Amino acid sequence: MLPYIKIKGEKLTVKEQLEHLKDNKESIYLIHYSCENLNDNNEGYSPRITSIAIIHIESDTTHSFSIHLVAEQMKIDRTKIKDKYDSIEKVMLEEFNNFIKKHQDALWIHWNMSNINYGFQAIEHRYKVLTKKEASKVSDSKKFNLSKMILGIYGKDCVEHPRMPNLMKLNGGTHRDYLTGDEEVTAFENQEYFKLHKSTIGKTNWFESMYEKLQTRKIKTSKSNLPNKISTFLEHPYIKLLGFIAVLFALYKIGVTVSKTN
Repeated sequence: MLPYIKIKGEKLTVKEQLEHLKDNKESIYLIHYSCENLNDNNEGYSPRITSIAIIHIESDTTHSFSIHLVAEQMKIDRTKIKDKYDSIEKVMLEEFNNFIKKHQDALWIHWNMSNINYGFQAIEHRYKVLTKKEASKVSDSKKFNLSKMILGIYGKDCVEHPRMPNLMKLNGGTHRDYLTGDEEVTAFENQEYFKLHKSTIGKTNWFESMYEKLQTRKIKTSKSNLPNKISTFLEHPYIKLLGFIAVLFALYKIGVTVSKTN
């Protein structure tokens, strides 16, 4: 059984989710973000947000929210960013929160941004910590997990862990700006915020490519997933037409047989 989400009270399978997204392409935004170490060895309880990248599919426009960009706006020297991180992050998340507030009808495609450790809730929490205000929230019915949708169509065992880099290798190669989780931690510690942001944008661009391939069922995986191929084959309009003709022919044959016996 395929995973599902609720839209307007209705439970939708992954295939239905993809149809819903296809019918509302003008509302789709892809999102990804980078942050401090997700483990306990960071300065606070929750990891600091480093950068957020958003792509509007219809216009192919990228919206960036990043520590180094805000620091430049605030005229803070690169060497002073670490000392003023909280104030810079606060401004960055206020800008992001305003974007969310202005796009309440948006549909958000993400990669496992699903909980308080890493996800929309984590960003909302950091906003509340820094501003002492409640964040504008994205409705759960408007969140679409690209990773889960890929697994829902191709099967949980379609690619080995870690899934993102392995899928990259199978589908066009690893993006030149891609950083692994450990590499992101190192980049943060070295205050390489521009490098982190390029990786975040690169991953979001890759999401766009994978989403388009998912809609057309052209993602290459480690395993063939024969049931999915059969299902896709049977859903082809010509195959459905042949099936309909076969049913009509069968009914015709039954009718002829009944006529002869009478």
